Amino acid sequence: MRVFWTLQNQEAWDLAQDRGYIRSERNYAMFPEEYEWMIHQMKKRLSNYEGDYPVWLWVNKPDLRNTGYFESGVKFVRIKVELDEQEVLLSDYDEWHMVLNHDYLANSEQEYEEYHQGKGTISKEESWERIFAWDRKRDSSWDIDGDRELQGTTGKINLANVKSVEYFIAR
Repeated sequence: MRVFWTLQNQEAWDLAQDRGYIRSERNYAMFPEEYEWMIHQMKKRLSNYEGDYPVWLWVNKPDLRNTGYFESGVKFVRIKVELDEQEVLLSDYDEWHMVLNHDYLANSEQEYEEYHQGKGTISKEESWERIFAWDRKRDSSWDIDGDRELQGTTGKINLANVKSVEYFIAR
């Protein structure tokens, strides 16, 4: 078992308490097409995944002194959960943005240029799967700082796995 964190708006948390589990809904997704890609990856990589819409997790406790998690004034909760690592698909947070931006995820500037010149050896969509290989070799001049911020996705989370809940209002 491993500790993860999820941020949910107050409405989602209230609904979770009524249902007995935390679950995401497609109609609340910021990027529904990209989330569908992640669902496909979860089906492929997590043996017990049942196809629920992904609940997003943080590996490290989110520092809420920063803004940007929710719009100002939104009531939300930071939830600490304990999950079996086999239920969570970890990925590189920064590289996930290549999926969101529909761009090629290269290991070097040369590879990136070659892809955009039509000389790539893998498709853009195949390159996205690199977000799951955060320990792969990348050109050091192409790498931002070498450190990876990992995020996770899982299906629904039973409330029995919730270890603590903190209430906030976004700045």
